[in-house]
Amino acid sequence: MTKTLLIKNARLLDPLKPELQDRHDILVEGGTIREVSDRPIAARDARVIDAAGRTVMPGLIDLHVHLVAVELNLMRQALMPNVLVTLRSLPILRGMLRRGFTTVRDAGGAGYAFKQAVQSGLAQGPRLFVSGRALSQTGGHGDGRGRSDYLLTGDVCPNCARVGAIARVADGVDAVRKAAREELQMGADQIKIMAGGGVASPTDPVDALGYGEDEVRAIVAEATARNTYVLAHAYTPAAIERVVRCGVRTIEHGNLVDAPAAALMAERGAYAVPTLVTYDALAKEGAALGLPPASVAKVEHVRGAGLRALEIYRSAGVKMGFGSDLLGESHRLQSDEFRLRSQVLSPAEVIASATLVGAEVLGMGDRLGRLAPGALADLLLVDGDPLRSLDCLLGQGERIPLVMKAGVVEFDAL
Repeated sequence: MTKTLLIKNARLLDPLKPELQDRHDILVEGGTIREVSDRPIAARDARVIDAAGRTVMPGLIDLHVHLVAVELNLMRQALMPNVLVTLRSLPILRGMLRRGFTTVRDAGGAGYAFKQAVQSGLAQGPRLFVSGRALSQTGGHGDGRGRSDYLLTGDVCPNCARVGAIARVADGVDAVRKAAREELQMGADQIKIMAGGGVASPTDPVDALGYGEDEVRAIVAEATARNTYVLAHAYTPAAIERVVRCGVRTIEHGNLVDAPAAALMAERGAYAVPTLVTYDALAKEGAALGLPPASVAKVEHVRGAGLRALEIYRSAGVKMGFGSDLLGESHRLQSDEFRLRSQVLSPAEVIASATLVGAEVLGMGDRLGRLAPGALADLLLVDGDPLRSLDCLLGQGERIPLVMKAGVVEFDAL
């Protein structure tokens, strides 16, 4: 690995500026950016990459992925062997990085071991912020048990963790405190909770509420005690408002938000992480790829409201992060979130969601999301101008010939 690298003759995309800046050089040293200049940089022993006028931009950040969601039917995958789920997750990780996502936040399922595997070089993938298993009440979005005349208790395997299970069930203040503490002890960077009904779960209507306020406050308190935060799955205004008042930092999905709920989010400094592409994928491919019929029926209820939600969040001044939330074979559609958002938002707004806002949410505003001295050297070379058209960021990275993470060139098709 070359410790010093110089990128010359690039057009710089700074998410804080409306247009590309011509003829910039970037010097990378020891995994961080040492210098960015509109004048030639001299670096005697550096490896030199001639960008030849391509766009250089910060690595992308996806705040809502599920690395271990190897199938659309999450209930079925919870019964799969741990090793099989793990091995099937590896190409998902690699694909995200190849598409230019150098940092992702797993919103339920992946634990600390995945983070270790990437950090050690055992697996190739983005920088990971993991949530461990999401917390759900009985009958909530994380409870995969179908209706019956009896209720199974405990995990599928009471003596071991299932890698394919993205959530766990805990009820009551004491139980949720313990569950949050356990996930944090096992290496979770933040805690995910189910604050309302969902599409992929069998028995909870979309407009159902999740945890009670006393339970949410207990979970938020445990996260705060470890200097981290809580993200919450929620669709409806009622679900959004109750958890925002309890101190939740980010609202995941939020398709059915209204103006008062968005105003409360803006007032409290909560972020939105819309995930439009997953509903598009589920509507088109869900039934064929094993999504249960009850879930297929729920998709349209939230899908049609997604674009309107973007308008509501923008009008209220709520900062929006980039999320995809894809499952199974649909992971390949991750970058289509750019295309969907561009129907409402400008390219600059969409890029900011996947750079500046993502970095803020992760508490890495000074290290990620921009190409500036002292930041981590996560960068992409792109064929095209994303500020004019996001098409160059779509697909599987065909127009992103170079992907660098922390100063290491992970993909080089120049």
